[in-house]
Amino acid sequence: MAESAVEFVISKLGDMIVKEAQHLGSVGEKVKWAQTELMDIQCYLKDADSKRCKGDARAENWLNQLRDVAYRIEDATDTFYLEVEDNRQNDPSFLHKLKKLCHKPMEVPILHKLATELDDIKKVLEGISNSKAVYSIDPLQDRGKGNTIVMPFRRAAYQDVDETEVVGLDADKKKILKLLRYEETPRRAVITIVGTGGLGKTTLAHMVYKSAKADFKYHIMLSVSEQFSLTDLLRKMLSKLKYSVPKKQDVGALISELRDLLNSRRYLIILDDVWGAVLWNQLKDALPDVKNGSRVLMTSRFIDVAKSADPRMAPYELDFLSDEHSLDLFLRKAIPYEESDEKCPSDLLELANALSKRCKGLPLALIVLGGIISTKDQTYHAWKRVFDTMDWHSDGKDCMNVLAMSYEDMPYYLKSCFLYLASFPEDYEITATRLVNMWVAEGFIPQQDRKTMEETSEDCLEQLFQRSMIQVSSRSPNGSIKYCRVHDLLRDLAMHQAGKENFVTVFPQAQGINHPSKATRRASLQSCSPHLMESVGPYTRSLLWFGHNNSVPSYSEFKLLRVLEIVGVNMSHITNLKGLDKLIHLKYLGFKNCFQLNVSTSSFGRLKNLQTLDLRGTSMQQSPMGLWTIGTLRHVLTGKWSCSGLPSRGDFINLQTVKWVSVTDTWSTHVPRLNNLRTLGLSNEIYPYTQWNVVSNVLGALPSLISLGIRTPFKHHIPQEIIYPRTLVNYQNLQNLYLKGVWSENVTLEAGLFPPYLVKLTLIDSMFRQDPMMELGKLKSLKKLRLQSTYKGEQMICQEGFTVLQSLILDEFSINVFTIAKGAMPKLKYLRYYSDVQLEMPPELKHSTSIVNHF
Repeated sequence: MAESAVEFVISKLGDMIVKEAQHLGSVGEKVKWAQTELMDIQCYLKDADSKRCKGDARAENWLNQLRDVAYRIEDATDTFYLEVEDNRQNDPSFLHKLKKLCHKPMEVPILHKLATELDDIKKVLEGISNSKAVYSIDPLQDRGKGNTIVMPFRRAAYQDVDETEVVGLDADKKKILKLLRYEETPRRAVITIVGTGGLGKTTLAHMVYKSAKADFKYHIMLSVSEQFSLTDLLRKMLSKLKYSVPKKQDVGALISELRDLLNSRRYLIILDDVWGAVLWNQLKDALPDVKNGSRVLMTSRFIDVAKSADPRMAPYELDFLSDEHSLDLFLRKAIPYEESDEKCPSDLLELANALSKRCKGLPLALIVLGGIISTKDQTYHAWKRVFDTMDWHSDGKDCMNVLAMSYEDMPYYLKSCFLYLASFPEDYEITATRLVNMWVAEGFIPQQDRKTMEETSEDCLEQLFQRSMIQVSSRSPNGSIKYCRVHDLLRDLAMHQAGKENFVTVFPQAQGINHPSKATRRASLQSCSPHLMESVGPYTRSLLWFGHNNSVPSYSEFKLLRVLEIVGVNMSHITNLKGLDKLIHLKYLGFKNCFQLNVSTSSFGRLKNLQTLDLRGTSMQQSPMGLWTIGTLRHVLTGKWSCSGLPSRGDFINLQTVKWVSVTDTWSTHVPRLNNLRTLGLSNEIYPYTQWNVVSNVLGALPSLISLGIRTPFKHHIPQEIIYPRTLVNYQNLQNLYLKGVWSENVTLEAGLFPPYLVKLTLIDSMFRQDPMMELGKLKSLKKLRLQSTYKGEQMICQEGFTVLQSLILDEFSINVFTIAKGAMPKLKYLRYYSDVQLEMPPELKHSTSIVNHF
């Protein structure tokens, strides 16, 4: 990733020249020289990369050298900033002394060290520059184009990914459904769909699940992957079947609980991506055979998995697509048509047929190749260039060749975004906002006019989807990607390329990595082994740790980190995060699902470059001290606890997300500038008797607010000042509203109380005396509705309305009957309700809706 590294360092040096000129003195000239030299070399990167793609080893070596020297410059400058900060903390007058002596670098150790390193780097850069002619690398005058994010036409931006990828599977679906419903086999049968990677096993399993689940009282589908934990798998299965699962249970207890739950009802369990027979041997005791027609459906690449699970059921071997179906699938991705009757232009049809045949009937290859074509002009010459670019040798690697070509076809900023996906474990559900914030922290995304960095990053995520480099798991009601994942083969490609280019190194799976020990730029630790930290060196910029052990490393050796995230580590016994306050370059800090973070919070205020603090799923004993002194903050996300109050003064123009924040009696009526705040969660769970009279002042000063949440302690009232008289309706931009608390009996529920363009609404503990469905059904833009303990009555009726509602979650424990009349909720796709409720709805709506009932 030489181009990305060079672009980033050029920008970094420019900032350094502007901000630190008074402290650099004569060393500043060396910094300027390095920036100018890199800018000149940029003109040659396109040609060098083109030669590398064609197999020129010398061009690849040249690019690797350039990338490594860019890393050296970045290390030198970041180390300089770090040492300046350390000296400043030890001696408050240090910056004044540095300014006085900046023209005598020999007398200032940190300036002398930087100057010496830059002198050495200059020799290397001159050598790289002089070797351009030897390697026949020519300049191309398009420098700077990489900064422009051009969004292609997004045909599939608001549709489910499976709708585009389903071709040629109808016959397979019917056969699998027949096996699931075969009444002459009452025993618990295990059916396994077998086929190579990229053949569409998961897509077929989803199709079958959607059609068959109505026939079974209990039904779940989940992914297993190669590196699975039986405890996690059992807990996920139980969590999908019931509301709560005790946190501390051993495997035996979980198996017993699952078996008892399934023992009395007919069930369908779908396990996707099973890698070995060991899974079934460990899981079978939890899935009882009570001769009631229960079924288990698995997908796997290995026939042995099927034979070991159920020798009496022959494996269902999925075949490659026919030429006709291959062409159909390719054109669905390649041509951005809106109407189904539009067809491929006749002058492109022959070439389209030739391109599709090269994929040998493998759906993943067809989808990815179609994604490449969709970004090109619809001309013969544009398509022919793609055809001619591909290495079409019949060596059995056609699919990987297509995937590699798709990677090479991407602009450099999109390559960085794709390679970063290697940081996440196999089959991992990646939260889009989390990924976007990491990209921003890493500096992958160039700044675009009139757009936030997050908006531009979301465009990049959509580009990856259009190119079929990611799969969209779900979207938000406004159409933006909410969760995504990466196909196994594409993840393999990302891991291989990221390791080769020293972009991301995955442990413990990293093999054949040729960069020096402890020189990894970004590290993803996907194991509990503490010794893996020995492989992470002092120049690591990104560290993601996925694990379940209780040991946490000292960060004193990783002072240059920009991104740090720890996921699933029990940190309740840890009293100190040694070295955390030294990470002055840190921009993203996440402790996800780490139970209770029992640490001193005073060090947070020293992270002066922090952009994102994500503590969802992790509670703290006290709020982070000094958090609101960080002017660079963009996103503050917490879980069960809340930050104590918004900043009382200052200019927080970067702040976009605060969720959750406590409402306190000490809130000032003076509100700081929060013009870009889009998401706000307010809570008085810590201070339940706080007066809310200042909240309206706060909300009135947030012109960009899109999402608002307000929560109170159990049985406490939502502040009447927020709801009435018609306060919320004034927020024209508000799309997402979350209200937890009892509504005053003085307030009559009316649709007119809510924002006019509300897309998502959550009401919890409202305790209405009247059925809320009539008024809520009048909300014209509402697509997702969740109601929990909202109504005191025993019957809830939806007579009409909800014209665009797609998702309804009904956790109403007091009602006995829920009725949807004919014509209501015509676009409903998902309904979840409490299992003891009697559901009444039109047959045609029941057939088109995914229905889940919970305990």
